[in-house]
Amino acid sequence: MTRVVVDVMLKPEILDPQGQAVLTALPRLGVSGISGVRQGKRFELELDGEADAAALARIEHLASTLLANPVIEDYVVRVEATP
Repeated sequence: MTRVVVDVMLKPEILDPQGQAVLTALPRLGVSGISGVRQGKRFELELDGEADAAALARIEHLASTLLANPVIEDYVVRVEATP
C-alpha cells in the first residue's frame, strides 16, 4: 500500500481568518515568539498499488478539481513513506 499526501494551503495573498484567530489566541495561552499562522488542509490517499506516473496524474487531477480551489489555494502532492 502506498500513501499519497495532498497538502492544501491558501495562497499567500489570500487572507486567512482562521490562522489569524489562532495567532490572536496564542498570547492568551502564554505562547510568544510566533509572528504568523496559516491554516491548511491535509488529505491522505492510500493507493492499492504503487504511486506510478498514472496514479500521480489522477491524484493531481483530483487535487486541482476536488481537494483544492486553485483560484485561492495552492497544493502539493507527495508520496509519503508508510511505516
